[in-house]
Amino acid sequence: MQTSFVLAAIHTYHAMWHGSKNMLSKKLNLAFMALALFAETAFPQWAPIEGRIKTPWADKIDINNVLPEYPRPLMERKLWLNLNGLWNYAITAKDAPMPDKFDGKILVPFAIESSLSGVGKTLGADKSLWYERKFEIPEDWKGKNILINFGAVDWKAEVFVNGIKIGEHTGGFTPFSFDITKNLKGGENLLSVRVWDSTGGKIPRGKQSQKPYGIRYTAVSGIWQTVWLEPVEKTHVSSIRTTPDLDSSCFDIRVDSPDKSAVASISVMDCGKIAAQAKVPVGKTVPIYIENPKLWSPDSPFLYDLEITLSKDGKIVDTIKSYAAMRKFAMEPAKGAKSAKFTLNNKPFFTFAPLDQGWWPDGLYTAPTDEALLFDIKRTKDLGFNSIRKHVKVEPARWYTHCDRLGIVVWQDMPSMFGEGSKWQIRGYFKGEEPPVSKQFEATYKKEWEEIINCLYSNPCIAIWVPFNESWGQFKTVEIAEWTKSMDPSRLVNSASGGNFFPCGDIIDCHSYPMPKMFLFDDRKINVVGEYGGIGCVFEEHIWSKNKNWGYGKLKTPEEATKTYLEYAAEILELAKRGCFGAVYTQTTDVENETNGLFTYDRKILKLDEQKLREANLKISNFFK
Repeated sequence: MQTSFVLAAIHTYHAMWHGSKNMLSKKLNLAFMALALFAETAFPQWAPIEGRIKTPWADKIDINNVLPEYPRPLMERKLWLNLNGLWNYAITAKDAPMPDKFDGKILVPFAIESSLSGVGKTLGADKSLWYERKFEIPEDWKGKNILINFGAVDWKAEVFVNGIKIGEHTGGFTPFSFDITKNLKGGENLLSVRVWDSTGGKIPRGKQSQKPYGIRYTAVSGIWQTVWLEPVEKTHVSSIRTTPDLDSSCFDIRVDSPDKSAVASISVMDCGKIAAQAKVPVGKTVPIYIENPKLWSPDSPFLYDLEITLSKDGKIVDTIKSYAAMRKFAMEPAKGAKSAKFTLNNKPFFTFAPLDQGWWPDGLYTAPTDEALLFDIKRTKDLGFNSIRKHVKVEPARWYTHCDRLGIVVWQDMPSMFGEGSKWQIRGYFKGEEPPVSKQFEATYKKEWEEIINCLYSNPCIAIWVPFNESWGQFKTVEIAEWTKSMDPSRLVNSASGGNFFPCGDIIDCHSYPMPKMFLFDDRKINVVGEYGGIGCVFEEHIWSKNKNWGYGKLKTPEEATKTYLEYAAEILELAKRGCFGAVYTQTTDVENETNGLFTYDRKILKLDEQKLREANLKISNFFK
């Protein structure tokens, strides 16, 4: 039952008995007062902001059990404590001290601008957003070191425990952790977080805007992924890095720990049976060979389970569950008159994807539930695509695990920065010199891009790193492409999707709306159409705004949209015959005023004919089979 209904009923009955003179009535009056006070505590008032469309999963949210799934599948521990739920919040002046009073309740982990936060307010560069909640450490965690983990906070987060600052983090798209053991006390502890986010100011923000319009969407500020505690020994696993080497039939695995004297034991499991084992000092990469390895692909997304134990002086001090996949993404160089090829497991592969913005009308950056998070991926696969381009956003870790498990190849964009960089030269290779950017701009970009790559490195699904989109904040393109490749030689680098083109990286990526075209072709590179389509189609009861909707070209009926989509699909097949190895259709869903999605923004309607869409998509996805 909704909290508001519970409280309304209590207060109604209280009003009926209030003011009565007899003793029974007075006792009932006191009882209702006590019950109302209890209800205010046991059932805190929260409701989504009204007046906005919402997905089917918004009504399934339990404020006492928000996003309860373990948030880090690549490094899973048995014991953990979810801190999602209702927190106190306050908006203050940017440099104001920790507040004594709060403005109300906010539902974590939904950004303050979102409907599901229950607040729906905009933060600005001159303000800070404070969070506060209390927690207790479980009795069976005593004697352990306690880590607090944040999935992501946009943009600068300062963390306090019992009034003492324990650390800070900048960057709105990657996880971070602190050891809070020394700051804890018995019984209740107080956790406070101060957030500052300019949604601009030359920081990575993707498509967020303080003034949403067109392809710019509502700003996202504050905690937008799960917050949780976990107990560890002083010697514990801090990270795992897995690299498949298909040609050698092995996994190269490195386990890291703050204690460099620890030893990791690694078991690679195939359906519950040990396929291979190894023991290695932490911080060193060990090759683990697999006999007749099972390969990962969209057709057969096989995952090996990993069981990792960490030992200190012969005693097991940490146990981790993870997984890995044997697969290889590569560029096969051009031979003779033929162009370079994109290959998966040493075979030609056409990567066919929708452009996936990852936005939600109710949660903005945050899907209401894990079921919702899975929906977009599963339906993408159902519709015959084999890939997803994750557009200028980074998702929670579980999103990538869903792609790993379902067999979806991912292009991963760097969230764009604005305010500096080159102007767009859309045709041909870039002419002239790229203008310099400030040292702060470059340092911010590099810090966050490196953190994103390191964070997602071990997810098998990721095939392509995309440092820049359409010249947005583009600078030192050759250097950035080479640097990206040096951080991860196992994947392809699309140096500038639709941006200023340079003879670097592995891919030449043309954007062409609405009809797909390749206006630049280089047979030394993998050639793709990184964006096309964007067919507009409006369903009046499922739109964000009634006045500002748009798509590429005249808005169409579902029948017209399907016909046009099939025409574009036929052109993609023609491009594939001429050496194109990838394409990205805009887009998975409507997003705010963009009504050019395959699905409506609330995910309730697929706009095109599903059977015809799937048949056309499978012809493209299977082109090289």
